[in-house]
Order: sequence, then C-alpha cells, then structure tokens
Amino acid sequence: MAETDIVIKAEELMKSAMKGNDASHDAAHSFRVRDLALSLATEEGFSASPDSMLIVELAALLHDVGDYKYIRDPSEGEIVENFLVKEGVDENMKTSILSIIKGMGFKEEISGLTGSTCCPEFGVVQDADRLDAIGAIGIARCFTFGGSRNRALHDPQIKPRSDLSKEKYMNKDELTTVNHFHEKLLKLKELMKTKAGQRRAERRHKFMEEFLEEFYEEWDGRA
Repeated sequence: MAETDIVIKAEELMKSAMKGNDASHDAAHSFRVRDLALSLATEEGFSASPDSMLIVELAALLHDVGDYKYIRDPSEGEIVENFLVKEGVDENMKTSILSIIKGMGFKEEISGLTGSTCCPEFGVVQDADRLDAIGAIGIARCFTFGGSRNRALHDPQIKPRSDLSKEKYMNKDELTTVNHFHEKLLKLKELMKTKAGQRRAERRHKFMEEFLEEFYEEWDGRA
C-alpha cells in the first residue's frame, strides 16, 4: 500500500460520497479539515511518525462519509471500513481511523462517549473539524446548513436548548440557525483537545461573538 495512492483513493471516495451534500458538508469541508488536521498534527509533534500522519489524513478526509445528516442508505455507514479493508490498511491503523471517526462528533461528547482515549491522533482530527465549524467559515457553514433545511434565521421566542441530550441534538427540527451558535458552536472553544487547536480557536471564537453582537443589534433595529 503506497501512502500517496491510498490518500488519492480516499480523496476520490470522499468526493463521490459527498457529491450530493450542501456546501456546509461538502468535499471542500473535508479538504479543509484534512489540511487543518495535518497542520495541527505537525504543531503537536506527530510529523516524526509517518503512520500517525497517515491516520490523521485518512480520518480527516473520510470523517463525514456516511454522516447521519445526509445518509441515504444504511449501508453507507460501512463505506469507510470497506474501503480500508479493500486497500489492505493495517488492522491497528484501521481501528484507529474508524475509532476517530466514530467518536469525534459533538453528539458523542454530549452523551459522554468520545474517542479521546482511542489513539493519540484523535484530538488533532476532532479539533480540525471543530475549527472548521467556528469563525468566518463556521458562520458561513452554519447558515448554509440552516438554509438547506429551510430553518428560520432567528426567532426571539425560541430559546436555545440548555438540556441537550444526544437524541435532542440529533433532532434538528426545533432549531433556529442562530440558536445553533449557543447550543454548539460557542461551546467548541472549551472542548478543544490540543494546545494547537486551543490557540487557533481563540480567534475564531472571538469573531463569532462579534458577529452575533452585530446580528442582534441589526435584528432589533439598534444598528
């Protein structure tokens, strides 16, 4: 298994599987997460291990293949595992990649089931995905997803949910787009697992806070 070959094949699989998604969870998102994850991994000292960097790259590229929000066929949840088996990925590496993907979602953290202990590479992949959910890109993605689900921008009568369980979080019907900032996005800075992720999250978090302050002033006619 040549490292470059499997990465190219993973890119093609990801692009094919995510082709019908809206722009909040498209191939460009996965490419950004891959680039962020590799950058964070380098800052965190993983670059000395080619195997670790390959785990990071493949998990980042494939993390949203079969995402429950877009899944059209139950068998899509097996696409990544089948791909890794077909490409002859080492069993330990395969287990690490699948564990990262399975445990990195916000819904898993709500339920207390994270993959943080599965392998050293988990934190950089999860942090990269969460960095792409905040800041300027995160704001754009949030409103893109809300628009794709015909969701209201904001309704002052609908308060953010404070008692989120995994089941309630996965039920998107009750959300407004702005409430998603309070229910998830503004919490991500404190959930970063790596020092490199924490440093980058500070700037993106601040940008979101400034955006929301301006949003509320304009909504209320104060600006």
